[in-house]
Amino acid sequence: MSSKQFNLFLDKKILPFKKTIKVDSDKSMSIRSFLIGSISNSKSIANNVLESEDVLSTISCLRKLGTKIKKLNNGTYIIHGKGLGSLFIKKNAHLKFNNSGTLARLLIGILSTTPRINVNISGDHSLNKRSMKSLINLMSKFGASFLPKGKFKFPLKLISSEIPIGINYKAGISAQLKSAVMLAGLNSYGNTTIEEINNSRDHTENMLMKNNKAIRISSKQKKIIKIFGKKVLKPIKINIPNDPSSAAFFTALALLCKNSSLIIKDVGLNKTRTGFYQMLIRQGAKIKFKNLKKNNNELRGDIFIRSCKLKPIKASKEYYVNSTDEYPILFVMAALIKGVSTFKGIKDLANKESNRISEMQKILKQIGVSTKFSNGDLKVFGRGLIDASDKIVKVPNLGDHRICMSSFVLALLSGAKTKIKNFETVFTSSPSFLQIMKKLGAKFEIQK
Repeated sequence: MSSKQFNLFLDKKILPFKKTIKVDSDKSMSIRSFLIGSISNSKSIANNVLESEDVLSTISCLRKLGTKIKKLNNGTYIIHGKGLGSLFIKKNAHLKFNNSGTLARLLIGILSTTPRINVNISGDHSLNKRSMKSLINLMSKFGASFLPKGKFKFPLKLISSEIPIGINYKAGISAQLKSAVMLAGLNSYGNTTIEEINNSRDHTENMLMKNNKAIRISSKQKKIIKIFGKKVLKPIKINIPNDPSSAAFFTALALLCKNSSLIIKDVGLNKTRTGFYQMLIRQGAKIKFKNLKKNNNELRGDIFIRSCKLKPIKASKEYYVNSTDEYPILFVMAALIKGVSTFKGIKDLANKESNRISEMQKILKQIGVSTKFSNGDLKVFGRGLIDASDKIVKVPNLGDHRICMSSFVLALLSGAKTKIKNFETVFTSSPSFLQIMKKLGAKFEIQK
């Protein structure tokens, strides 16, 4: 895997395929396993870790903060945790999160209540454009401060709280903000209470679940997470499933490529991550989950997909929280399904690695598909499986892996002459993407 810049060119439709594949490991869980392992006591072990750039950035930051992390072999790591409050870095040193919003928000959660932290923090060009206002406001409640005051984008300086006190928080659609509050609460005095308004990803809770002195969850009417501060955390031992978000792109391709079928092995099927699949099943998609098992409080299994005719997608705002990462590829599918697809309550997509709404609108316009965005809702006027071999699609350097992957699938299904700039950004989440696409029969040209 290399992060050297390259562009991709595609101009050939993919032929029907019948294959079995394994996608890359889950990025969210890989990052969390290192972060939680580093603040737990003793040695934690993480297996089947995704070795992508976002995860390598996580390892790099934690090593700078004094955590010993040893790689045993591909995908297996030992994390030598020293317990809560043990991370340390020289005053005015610099931590770089590169492209990873997950790493930024969760590590800031940990560091905000870790004693004697005074550190400069930044991301890459793409992450530095994203607002961290909600995170900064939350961490300020724990007593952390961020300089310069009133600035909400990286680069920033983080000064941790000297006496962090637990807070009460109503969690919305962001699992990252919820996780940041949980991780900050672990090293605060007193209790932190989180009331979930929407059920977002729960990987952080699942990894902490064995620590019943530190975390308790009740879910009678609403899910309430109670964090009891300053308790010792037990080490974790985790085998990470494969990523359902990475699997979504291959699922979309198999559903829309006529006479094709696909099996994707050992995918994480946590119900907070399968909104994409459930939404498509409701539109008639031939998708089945088989060989289900539970490991570390996480459901996993194989996904069986067969190509079929799909109805236009109707995505109510409830789907957004469980399928945020998959919306760009859903827009591509909507463009290639005849009829009007509607995506409600998606305005937050504007603050991802790029503005995923307007950028995908521009891409779809280049193949002659019209869209309309108003009041947080997007309509896509789908044309069905068109032959767009006479069209030219240019995807600029957005630093957005999901848009690169979605544009790639669009090119394979429509035949549009497509140039995707800086495709190396896909390696932040899915280093095997091109190898798997090649196995399915995709033809593409790498241009340096």
